[in-house]
Order: sequence, then C-alpha cells, then structure tokens
Amino acid sequence: MVRAKEVMEKSQRKVICLTPVKNEAWILETFLKCASLWADYVIIADQNSDDESLKIASRFEKVIIVNNDFGPYDEQQRQQLLLNAARSLPFPRLLIALDADEFLTPNLDTSGEWQSVLNAPKGTIIKMPFAQIKPNMKHYWRTPDGVMGYMDDGYTHSGNVIHSPRVPIPANAPEINLKEIFVMHYQYVNWERMRSKHRWYQCWERINNPERSSIDIFRQYHHMFGIRNKELQEVPAWWFDGYSKYGIDMRHINKEECYWWDKEILREMEEYGAKQFAKESIWDVKWESIADQYRYENTLKFKDPRCFLEKMVHTFLLKTQPYSQAIGVRLIDYILKRRFGW
Repeated sequence: MVRAKEVMEKSQRKVICLTPVKNEAWILETFLKCASLWADYVIIADQNSDDESLKIASRFEKVIIVNNDFGPYDEQQRQQLLLNAARSLPFPRLLIALDADEFLTPNLDTSGEWQSVLNAPKGTIIKMPFAQIKPNMKHYWRTPDGVMGYMDDGYTHSGNVIHSPRVPIPANAPEINLKEIFVMHYQYVNWERMRSKHRWYQCWERINNPERSSIDIFRQYHHMFGIRNKELQEVPAWWFDGYSKYGIDMRHINKEECYWWDKEILREMEEYGAKQFAKESIWDVKWESIADQYRYENTLKFKDPRCFLEKMVHTFLLKTQPYSQAIGVRLIDYILKRRFGW
C-alpha cells in the first residue's frame, strides 16, 4: 500500500522553476522559452522592475508572477517568497532554482540523470555543474557545483541576505550530483552588465560589512579576471544547437543602454559620499557621465575621489588577480591591509 502511494505521488509530481527577477528584459524571453521546455510552472518573483520584464513574463502560459515589494536587497526574503508560492500549489513538486541568466543544457530528454532527478525521494538536493560562458560564447570555465534543485518535503529554508542558498539544504540530506546536465551561466556573456553588478556588490559590502577589507572585497568580486587560459574549455556546439530546433537562438544577446545597479550606486554616493567608496574598485566608469544621463544637477559630487596611492593599489590588485594565491602577492595584500588600512 505504501509503495503504491509512493508511485502515485511520483506520477503527480510537477517541476517548478523558481526565478527572482529585477530588470531582466535583456534575457528573460530566452530564459522563459528554455525553461518552459522542461518546467510545468515557472514562478517569477519580480522586484519592482521598470523595464519590459513583467510584460515579457505575462506572455508565457506557464509563468506565475508574484510581486516582491520588499525594498532592501535580501536574497533570503525573495527565495522564501518563491518557496511560499510553489508550496501553495496543490501537488508534489521538484524545485529547480535558476536566475534569469542561467540555462540547463538541452539534454534533459536524453540523459538518464534527469530521470533520476524526477524519481528522487523527498528531501533530496540536486547539485549541478556550473559553466561560466565567456563573451565570445566559444569557451567556458567551471566553477564549483551548486545546489540548484530540491525534491520538496516542506523543510524550512534558511538563507542569507546575499549569496544565499536557493533551496532548503537539510543536514545530511541525500543528494544527486549531476555530471551530464550543466547550468550555462550567461552572466559573463554580457560583460559590461556583469561589471555593473559587481561594482554594486562592492558598494553593498562596504555599506553592510564596513569592517571588511577592501582587498578581500576586490578579490571576491574580480574572480573572473583571474581565469587562466588553461582553465577554459570549449563550449560544445550541442549546448546551443539543442535549443535551435525549438527556434531558440542561444547566441543572440540583447544589449542595454544602462543598468539599474549604476542608478543605485549613484543613490548610495549621494547618501554616503563618493569618498566612502574610494577604496572599492568601482571607478572604471565615469560616474559624472552616468549621473548626467540620470539628469543629476550636480554631477561633480560623483567625481573619482581616489588619491594616487588608491589608484595604484587598484592597478596592482587587477594585474595580480590571476596570481592572488601566490605567496608574494598574498604578502603584499597583507602589508596593504595591516600597514595602510586596506
């Protein structure tokens, strides 16, 4: 009787994709086309987008939109919002948590791994390998596997404000580690957009973790500059071609004229002063020009406040990023922290 109930429950399971969104119109249509191929539902938690994101999402039959009206940036809060929406649906569920710039490789219908995921017992976490696609879309580098899925059993989610787990991860939970099905991450395909996001991350750290070393913040948010050629692998053609048969062009990426993170940084500079962020490596753009685009009257208050030493340290950090773990570089980092307050 127990076995029959389990078989029936598995046959009723739905695959639900959980995706937070804020101004993702540049890629959201492509994402939803891809996710709709394997998900029964895609729950979008939109946090006050002022681009075409909501209009795009509303065109897809499988999409459920929930409004994230919470003001501050809080990944724990938004993931809980997505989980609550999924758990309000009246059937057993597999949760797959993806950002709008992340795509599963198109081999779900041919890989036995996916079937093992669909048949996993409740409480199982699903780990997936991450492929960071370069702007040329010909190469990628691997980053540590991420917990991207959970066979839901109602376990309480525990997360962080930033860089949070996306799904519940119970202690000693059974896990499935995928080897054939990758997550294709398009964050680095749109390089300028990525730079804007990482500038904002650094400002967020300075405001919310003021005790953190600026060098540690730099090293964390410039990891992409430390990738060496020997770490790169060729992107298999079928990763793109597998979607082409559904009329989805994975090689086309829309560009944006401005990024919401830049506007937020301008607001933070107004509140805290540009000097507050002098040691963060956010000065690769002219903030006066960006402020002018947003029609600020006094753009000089956004002028680069760095002294000569601060500029030299930023140059050093960038040039040494590929060798940041070398003993000599770590020694200099240590001296800069201890002797000069970096």
